[in-house]
Amino acid sequence: MDKEIIKEPRNVPAIEILASDSKIVKGTSDLARPLVVEIIRSKVAEIKKLLKKGPLSYGEMIDQILEETRKYRLKRIGKVINGAGIMVHTNLGRAPLAEELFDKVKEQVTGYGNIEFDIASGKRGKRGELAEKYLAILAGAEAGTIVNNNAAALFLILNTFANRRKVVISRGELVQIGGGFRIPDIIRKSGAKLLEIGTTNITDLADYRDALGENPALILKVHQSNFAQKGFTGAVDIKSLIKLGRENNIPVVNDLGSGVFVDTSEFIGEHEPTVQESVRDGADLTCFSGDKLLGGMQAGLIVGGADYISRIKRNPVFRAMRVDKTIFSVMEELLGYYLNGTWRENIKLWKLMSRKEAELYKWGHSLLKEIDAGEKITVQATHGRMGGGALPEIPLPSIALTFQVKAAPHDIAEAFRMSDTPVVGRIEDDTFLIDLKAIDYEDGPLLVSAVKKIIKNY
Repeated sequence: MDKEIIKEPRNVPAIEILASDSKIVKGTSDLARPLVVEIIRSKVAEIKKLLKKGPLSYGEMIDQILEETRKYRLKRIGKVINGAGIMVHTNLGRAPLAEELFDKVKEQVTGYGNIEFDIASGKRGKRGELAEKYLAILAGAEAGTIVNNNAAALFLILNTFANRRKVVISRGELVQIGGGFRIPDIIRKSGAKLLEIGTTNITDLADYRDALGENPALILKVHQSNFAQKGFTGAVDIKSLIKLGRENNIPVVNDLGSGVFVDTSEFIGEHEPTVQESVRDGADLTCFSGDKLLGGMQAGLIVGGADYISRIKRNPVFRAMRVDKTIFSVMEELLGYYLNGTWRENIKLWKLMSRKEAELYKWGHSLLKEIDAGEKITVQATHGRMGGGALPEIPLPSIALTFQVKAAPHDIAEAFRMSDTPVVGRIEDDTFLIDLKAIDYEDGPLLVSAVKKIIKNY
């Protein structure tokens, strides 16, 4: 039947027949049938127009349909090997999560659970109490709460405390975060009024002091997490802002962006301001992400004074931004790791970060031995990045598999993306490489399999 020639649009088989073809059924088993039917219907319409230019075999038509369905299969959320060298890769799910974490959480979230049920009293309970308690203890704050991301956390803070009032912020901190979201837009949409002070490169304490004459609702400091300013620059530290706020009875909010609970200088030689430091310095509220340097799932975490947190949770908008039992369960485990001092072993991000360059170099050579591709691949020193909008200019010493072949690096990159388990590398100095810094040892066999299949074609 594959060789059957179709010359006229009226000879094209019915949609139902095509959808029942054995090749189509096998090749689209991971897609919902209504979508497959929709794809076939759309492709058949194109094929009928193409038949005016010449005949087409049945087999060719099936291949065209399968190629179209393949585009949708590639859109399914699935496992990717991160060989780009970016530890918190925004496009690849940000912080990697350990299987052990999900094994624990699975028992807690499948079936029914006590997400809003107090076991002791038998009455309605409060959502996420333990996770929020852990968060407050870890941060050294009076209270904490969790919403669906840090943009939501900042929006809630502004909407709760500065609706229809002014918010003081330095022009140098009006940053744009991932996906095109801009701090000025979030401020305006929250109902607050933007009060810009200073210049792009320099804002001093006098600028903040002058702005107090506008009777602002709060002072907002935003961490310049995804870029760095150099040269003739100046900014006011959080301690000075808090002192000014206290003297004038104006709350100070510190948006840390990624947010971190550990000293990053141990891993990359550069200290990222921690959540605990923000709380100790006296910030009334501090907000940050849960899926970046925290090493967890997407969430926005807020810590600060108990009265401030209570007012945020009473805001009607809070319900629209709350998280479900899965996020709370993950956060209970994750924050527990930090509190118990087992975060190095149990949080995958820090487990990967703990591996030294020499260790990766040794692993790289063992991978080369398994791949056995001769001089087509070498092991070389390189530098990765933290990613996730954190420490943008700090290189992470790493090791990479570097492909010494004549093919265009973009072609090699595409071939690896199309592997059974997609491998995302990077192109550097017109050479394709796979950085080992963010790749788990457990994914070694998958990586070797992908390289073996691809390298034989070059």
